[in-house]
Amino acid sequence: MPRTVDVDAAVAIVARGGVVTYPTEAVWGLGCDPFDEAAVHRLLAIKRRDMGKGLILVASSADQLDGLVDWRALPDARRDDVLATWPGPHTWTLPATARVPRWIIGDHAGVAVRVSTHPVVAALCRGFGAPLVSTSANNSGEAPPRDVADLNPALLSMIDAVVVGSTSAPGRPTPIRDALTGHILRA
Repeated sequence: MPRTVDVDAAVAIVARGGVVTYPTEAVWGLGCDPFDEAAVHRLLAIKRRDMGKGLILVASSADQLDGLVDWRALPDARRDDVLATWPGPHTWTLPATARVPRWIIGDHAGVAVRVSTHPVVAALCRGFGAPLVSTSANNSGEAPPRDVADLNPALLSMIDAVVVGSTSAPGRPTPIRDALTGHILRA
């Protein structure tokens, strides 16, 4: 099993291209630097996830999404709807700028983003100074782990660290909605 670390150590690991698991609002997540292509491809291999599906970015504030999300492409009312749900356990697909790498958006035109209130997630993003990749810490198609004890030992053997903490309210992963239409993409 990888070592258990605090937020500061996890930030240093991510900054060096590492992959960590950490608690989120409802499930345990895998994260890395979204702009480090090798780290993202490693995370996708660990998770056995097709790059075409895209990945969620998690941030500590909407300001961390500046330059990544094209807010001008949203009608004011839709932008206000999105911002009214943050920070909180709400993931939205938003129009992406050209700065968002293809290995993050996959086969999509937009980028999935969430501004988290979870203390560990928010501290990781603040410490890193930017959004992080956030995807459930499970092999693609398997049930997401709701507790650290539920983490797959094989998956754990491939990551760099486990960040100390627990989920806020164990349950289902956050819903994903399309910001342009309001439609639910994942309940």
